[in-house]
Amino acid sequence: MAIVFKNVGKTYDNGTVALIDINTVIEQGEFITIIGLSGAGKSTFLKCINKILDVTEGELVVAGINPNTLHGKELRFYKRKIGMVFQSFNLISKTTVLRNVLASRVADMPLWKTILGIYSRSDKIIALEALDKVGILEKSYIRADQLSGGQQQRVALARTVAQAPDVILADEPVASLDPITAKQIMDDFKRINETENITIIANMHHVDLALQYAHRVIGIREGKIVFDGPVEKVNDDVLTHVYGRQLTDKDFKGV
Repeated sequence: MAIVFKNVGKTYDNGTVALIDINTVIEQGEFITIIGLSGAGKSTFLKCINKILDVTEGELVVAGINPNTLHGKELRFYKRKIGMVFQSFNLISKTTVLRNVLASRVADMPLWKTILGIYSRSDKIIALEALDKVGILEKSYIRADQLSGGQQQRVALARTVAQAPDVILADEPVASLDPITAKQIMDDFKRINETENITIIANMHHVDLALQYAHRVIGIREGKIVFDGPVEKVNDDVLTHVYGRQLTDKDFKGV
């Protein structure tokens, strides 16, 4: 699933310009981190890919399709192939870990089964395998609100993996976690990228983790891509250009 931005711009209804003349191509299987200051346009970049937002200028093409043209069943199928992981986990707190992951399977189920919560054996196997891939299988029948923050983020990642996406978009996935747990979650993303060939595109507040795990880094400043290249090419000059100042140790640690 190639993702192609052609002169893409995004202006919100209130007149705020979030993206300006974005041109880039993302190929299947890449691990990309997006860096930049808060408000630079990183989240908008992701939300345009998943059609949470429509682009207002240029053209975005995903797997040969312009998502701006999709509606109804076609849009639902498109979104099935693009998973999302958020900073806030977005779990159903008072139900089990397994049922949270099974929620990713409802798009393939009849409405009456969805209402009654009746899942097939194959769906349960897919959900349990996804939990195993992120190392949390033993928590399957525990309520989500009894888990630590890191464990809840792993459940959110497993839920996304269970929908069999081609791409996972991660919006600050470790921003609220301690450094050790954040690294563990990034290890999960890396393993899924390498074993499943799922494209990972992650907005990162932790600069050190962004540089440690990515194959490629995109730097966004004031809505424009000011760096796009392999992680090996990122140096102090690049980071100063992206952030508009020299970074401190706190910036690298995401404090």
